[in-house]
Amino acid sequence: MAAVPEHVHETVADHLMAIEREYDVAVPLAVARGSHAWGGASPDSDYDVGFVFVSTDLRRYAHLEGAPETIVDDRGAFEYQGWDVRTFARLLADSNEGAIDLLRSPIRYRAAYEPADLAAYIEQTYNPIDLYHTWRGIATSNYRKYISHHLVRSDDELFPIIEAADETYIVETDDGTMTVSADDERFQETQTKPTVKRNLTIHRAAMAARYLKATGEHGTHDLPALAFETFLREQAPVVFDAERIERARELLERKRAGEGDATIGDAVGRAFAHPPKRIDPDVHARAGPDPARLNGFVDELIAAVQ
Repeated sequence: MAAVPEHVHETVADHLMAIEREYDVAVPLAVARGSHAWGGASPDSDYDVGFVFVSTDLRRYAHLEGAPETIVDDRGAFEYQGWDVRTFARLLADSNEGAIDLLRSPIRYRAAYEPADLAAYIEQTYNPIDLYHTWRGIATSNYRKYISHHLVRSDDELFPIIEAADETYIVETDDGTMTVSADDERFQETQTKPTVKRNLTIHRAAMAARYLKATGEHGTHDLPALAFETFLREQAPVVFDAERIERARELLERKRAGEGDATIGDAVGRAFAHPPKRIDPDVHARAGPDPARLNGFVDELIAAVQ
């Protein structure tokens, strides 16, 4: 079970009370987000806290100004991101990765509301195709921005290099590919800083997308474990070879050891970082959570702090 020091729990408790006073809200559920939640924290990692809140005065939901939908509060090494209960329910209805992971976090800082039943319901009813495209987008965008060897144009737009020859480059564009002459003075070759942390982010997302697709094609759509080490040990061997799993595990261990910012080159591979753009909706799409059931869970969240 993931853990953080007791003083962290005490600090988060103090911060949550201050946020409640400042924003006139009540917090029924607050958990760890980010690397502490999925098991990749190093000794220097900050603490990300996700929470659900309810306006203390429920009449605010009917007022013209309305209640806040989100709260973001930065307190040094502690960063807080909160969703009001309506926004949280809407995100769950849309199979939002961040909202689902908030329910699955193993580290709870406050649990006036016990989320086990809601988490179980969402894990049974989420729309796999939405999560697939979320994870695919994380993998491809991070690879494009942080790992790819690039051409940079005079307007500062980046184009990842797919192939390079003596006289031309083939580069990636939003619509496909483009050929650029090596003597085109509008373009210069540049290299990003591909770190352990960025390679690990891409590995986690690409593996999650590919795992969901593979298990879906066998009729199960298994949700990858939030704890990445658990996923690598118990689920990944069904889909990935030992070399891929070991490469991901090495990145995880280096991140935990505090080497997240070390530059290591491309440890993912362009092909792996780009899961298929199109997957069969007849196989991978479903209706998602029932709004009426979500409304019932909203009522329970509100009742927990009223």
